[in-house]
Amino acid sequence: MTVWEALAVFAAGGAAGAMNVVVGSGTLVTFPVLLATGLPPVTANVSNTLGLVPGSLSGAIGYRRELAGQGRRVLRFAAAALAGGLIGAALLLTLPSEAFDAIVPVLIAVALVLVVVQPRLATALRARRERNGTTARTDGGALLLTGLFLASIYGGYFGAAQGVIYLSLMGLLLSDGLQRVNAVKNVLTLLVNAVAALFFLFVAHFDWLAVVLIATGSALGGLIGAKIGRRLPPAVLRGVIVAVGIVAITQLLLK
Repeated sequence: MTVWEALAVFAAGGAAGAMNVVVGSGTLVTFPVLLATGLPPVTANVSNTLGLVPGSLSGAIGYRRELAGQGRRVLRFAAAALAGGLIGAALLLTLPSEAFDAIVPVLIAVALVLVVVQPRLATALRARRERNGTTARTDGGALLLTGLFLASIYGGYFGAAQGVIYLSLMGLLLSDGLQRVNAVKNVLTLLVNAVAALFFLFVAHFDWLAVVLIATGSALGGLIGAKIGRRLPPAVLRGVIVAVGIVAITQLLLK
């Protein structure tokens, strides 16, 4: 890796760290850059997952205020995230990438639709509960847990726009503000990346230099992203999510 390639990988790590904290989809920045340096796809994917862990950690710390009072919820979701992330990491080393190529753009597109219509759907669901005299479950129930588990499998496998999927699921099925949901998303992303990275350390090939460069950049980017993301109004944050998701779909379809 040349000096210029190393700088490009570091910069991509910083951009990805910030993006992952605010929305997600940082992998869409780092993965192509790693491929451009000559790394094989699987090695690039593994190195990317390892490198993004510090960025996920710094982002989760940056959103610690929004995590207040959500401890029980996070613990419940963490089990699904860890199990799904481990399964996804194992699938990366056993399945051809073509197995997910067709479904991933569809998943992201559905997630974006949910993000856009979430306010109206949430209002409709709230009105229905009022008519029926019921209350919303604070943990989203079995439907949300299953959705997070499946999203975590995808996250452990590749992870592009994983955050968008998390946000759409929790935004629809939880009665909570978007910033608090985003805080939970950051913790789940950290757990998925961490368990996949731990798995890869023992069974996969990776490039240490790429890992260190992305880790350093993503840690700095995560801190910056947390400061930016926490200040965004819900409507603006929703717009950023949709914009990033559209870019993700376009890139995945054209690759």
